[in-house]
Amino acid sequence: MASEPNAESGPAGASPWGLALRRLRRNRVALAFGALLVLIVAFVLAAPLWAEQVAETGPNRGHTLEKIEVDGQQREVVDVEGRPIGPVWLGAGGKFFLGADGRLGRDEMVRLMYGGRASLFIGFSATLLTTVLATVLALLAGYYGGWVDSLISRVLDTIWAFPVLLLGIALGIALALGGLKIGPLEIPSGSIWITILIIGGVLVPYMARPLRGTVLSLREKEFVEAAVAGGAGPLRVMFGELLPNLSSTIIVFFTLGIANAMLFEAALSFLGVGVQPPDTSWGSMVGDGFELIGSSPLLTILPGTMIFLTVLSVNVFGDGLRDALDPRSKVLLEAHAGIAEPEGTPI
Repeated sequence: MASEPNAESGPAGASPWGLALRRLRRNRVALAFGALLVLIVAFVLAAPLWAEQVAETGPNRGHTLEKIEVDGQQREVVDVEGRPIGPVWLGAGGKFFLGADGRLGRDEMVRLMYGGRASLFIGFSATLLTTVLATVLALLAGYYGGWVDSLISRVLDTIWAFPVLLLGIALGIALALGGLKIGPLEIPSGSIWITILIIGGVLVPYMARPLRGTVLSLREKEFVEAAVAGGAGPLRVMFGELLPNLSSTIIVFFTLGIANAMLFEAALSFLGVGVQPPDTSWGSMVGDGFELIGSSPLLTILPGTMIFLTVLSVNVFGDGLRDALDPRSKVLLEAHAGIAEPEGTPI
């Protein structure tokens, strides 16, 4: 008698992606943080609407010598001692909702929204670049093996040997001086694409190495031998047979990589080698506000909180996505933990 499908395997005939969706829908914590991530993305995408319709200013427009009317009283945006105005909420009709920064008297709410657009764009673009490079290198190294694997592995090991933040700072300083020019491709210094290339390139080994290990195991499977026996060439095997079987792993790495890239960008921008003025990001806003942390702590707390919430939501949702796509990963993790710390082992 045929056994009934259990809750984990799902109904008979269900696709792996359908089963993953069912598991993800049961993970309410991951869905809640996914909804939070959607709200954050919607918040930053509404930056032009808020700037034009409510604040009536841009992210780089200074108001140092101006005064605004708050609840019927005239107040300076930046006083004579250089202290910016704090949050006025709706007292000025939405203008300077979160106050102004301490340098040029720019609207902090507008800068927070536009800075989030830059941070999310850098995180997504850098992770996309990392994913593409890591996937191609992993497929080449894992499928061909031999000297190809040795060469790629040694290059990845060389990058891996450097502390990631120090390597990013060194590249940021070097490229900030003269930009980047490779043949017809020329990126001027100060461009946001410099930061994207640095982050995307430095993080490649952290994704390529585990993907290479997965390719090495898949290379020995029967479906690869059948494809080769059927006359499929290397490119057909790598991108037609191996790549589809890596898709779930790549999706998880991509999701979690966005959080790492955003933290990396925040660190570089805080140290002055990431996003350069007049562009802004949450990391550069933390660095700018650090100078006035005693008198105006919100200038540091607000972008720092946005970084924290975004990274937390991406990580929790990515962890739930991993459990949905590979339910065995959690079981294996718990099994390894049990082996590593057996019951009764003295501390």
